[in-house]
Amino acid sequence: AGGDVAGLLARYGRPIRYGYTERDQPLSAYQTVFALPSPDGSGSAEMPSAGRPFTARLVAELVSRGVQFAPIRLDTGVASAEAHEPPYPERFEVPATTARLVNASVAGGGRIVAVGTTAVRALESAAGPGGGVRAAAGWTDLVVTPGRGVRVVDGLLTGLHEPAASHLLMLEAIAGRPALERAYTEAVRHLYLWHEFGDVHLVLPDETAHSPSCSSNFR
Repeated sequence: AGGDVAGLLARYGRPIRYGYTERDQPLSAYQTVFALPSPDGSGSAEMPSAGRPFTARLVAELVSRGVQFAPIRLDTGVASAEAHEPPYPERFEVPATTARLVNASVAGGGRIVAVGTTAVRALESAAGPGGGVRAAAGWTDLVVTPGRGVRVVDGLLTGLHEPAASHLLMLEAIAGRPALERAYTEAVRHLYLWHEFGDVHLVLPDETAHSPSCSSNFR
């Protein structure tokens, strides 16, 4: 009671380590280029791993090619729940400037690609039935499923998820089940890695064939 939880964790705790990593990684390795410090030490329980491959140089290169980045916040909870139950409620914030940028991009025919399932969950929580995004903050218990669909997000960069993970429903809502099954079959065959330090793949609907599909993975 009354203890400095963040300070105690920083002193005695260590991040989850996966079997395919050679050694324990420093906490800085779990923070993406998009991370911002929190004044009270609060934040994600697990790394939003889809942003891990990005570097400041890569972001600058993408911006120079016309890609825009819009910040959101979602404090990622424990994603690896043992019974594969739905994700826990998570704290999120979609700033007004981000809402305006997303709406302007959609109105101009742009494509909204989320970096991570957490970004999808936050954006879709701030979206109205017609797809417009508004500034919003609070806690979200939204689970994106094929039945619910996506209202704002057109594509997703994400890691590889366990077979019974609820996030696969989100991927299916974007890419469709046949494409998702093909992508995961290839990922298993080529020994791609799961979890925070694993591989990332880009999921997009197939606009030419009018049926969704997944792109190849990249490492």
